[in-house]
Amino acid sequence: MELLKVSSKSNPKAVAGALAGVIREKGKVELQAIGAGAVNQAIKAIAIARGYTATSGVDLVCIPAFVDVEINGDERTAIKFFVTPIG
Repeated sequence: MELLKVSSKSNPKAVAGALAGVIREKGKVELQAIGAGAVNQAIKAIAIARGYTATSGVDLVCIPAFVDVEINGDERTAIKFFVTPIG
């Protein structure tokens, strides 16, 4: 599954375009965000991507989950968003 990492500085429209592209190509995608700002940008991107895919009759569903990731030897908790089309 394709993994898109989102930061607090990510442009939600750019992430949404990438998300919609992966959904069209592979059928599902996973976004990963660490921190409140990154989670905010990820949620905005998912909402924008729903608009992008709706024009072709595809709606998206998002399932959030916690995951532990290692960054520079430190373990951090991230939120993963599993995004897949419905309908």
